[in-house]
Amino acid sequence: MTRILQLSDTHFGTERQPVVEAALDLARALAPDLVVISGDITQRARRGQFAAARKFIERLSLPVLAVPGNHDIPLFNLFARALNPYGNYKRALGAVLEPIYETPGLLAIGVNTTRPRRRKDGEISDAQIARVAQRLRQARPGQLRVVVAHHPVRAKVESDRFNLLIGRERALSAWGQAGVDLILGGHIHLPYVLPASANPAVAAGWAVQAGTTCSRRVRGNIPNSVNVITCEADGDTRVCHVERWDYAAATHAFAPVDKTLVAG
Repeated sequence: MTRILQLSDTHFGTERQPVVEAALDLARALAPDLVVISGDITQRARRGQFAAARKFIERLSLPVLAVPGNHDIPLFNLFARALNPYGNYKRALGAVLEPIYETPGLLAIGVNTTRPRRRKDGEISDAQIARVAQRLRQARPGQLRVVVAHHPVRAKVESDRFNLLIGRERALSAWGQAGVDLILGGHIHLPYVLPASANPAVAAGWAVQAGTTCSRRVRGNIPNSVNVITCEADGDTRVCHVERWDYAAATHAFAPVDKTLVAG
């Protein structure tokens, strides 16, 4: 069985410490093969906020694949935004902005959809699309093929359409043909699972959106949440589920609230 714990939009600098501790407890209990952090790791890309994120990742003591979000680029420091937008990110989390993680049962590919020239919108280039598609085609038989980006490729509510990734149609077409299974995202603090493409003629796996793991910046009445993705072989069939876990203040712990079958 392959298990992924998807965290997102931690926004260190606005974190709720009891929720941070609950997320760490859950990670230890589940012992996933990989922890994914799908962007907006900090609130304002400051060194102290990245230091807190680094400490959190070290305390996980698990493999982690992280990608930047728009909040991980300086907003008010225009000099840094223009000349070294990922400087603090790289100091804390490493120089690779588009990491890849692979096991016999999993291929996870990170994509940097942030653009320093944009305030918050995400974009993907033809070169990025081609690189990811080529890597997906190289997946081993039986691997779960996952792409991790910050910006969503599919909206659940109409008001989120302006948050969608620019260039997503080209990406979904290419990645679908290359065999992508899941596209993990964040950005809008709204957890849901939908077919990645709104066009039924385009088979591009599933869009798996995560809420904010531990920030005070929750969306409406949606609590802090994480996703737990499990995939196991059942004979010649692969059965995969995405389970949403919400934080409950009464118990100071995350608990499962919803489960979606995405393959099987």
